[in-house]
Amino acid sequence: MWRTSSRSGGNGECVEVAGFADLVGVRDSKDRQGAELAFGPATWTRFVAAARTGALGPRG
Repeated sequence: MWRTSSRSGGNGECVEVAGFADLVGVRDSKDRQGAELAFGPATWTRFVAAARTGALGPRG
């Protein structure tokens, strides 16, 4: 089941995430029929951890 963050504000401009057997899927909420990305659970966990710490912030 695809879901969006509760912090997305409902404006339709975010990503959706779904958990599958051995993968985490990510897609654009504006283009649900478009491309999907798939990540292994360990990779997704590292991404979320980096995002939470701000390590993925803007680069200048």
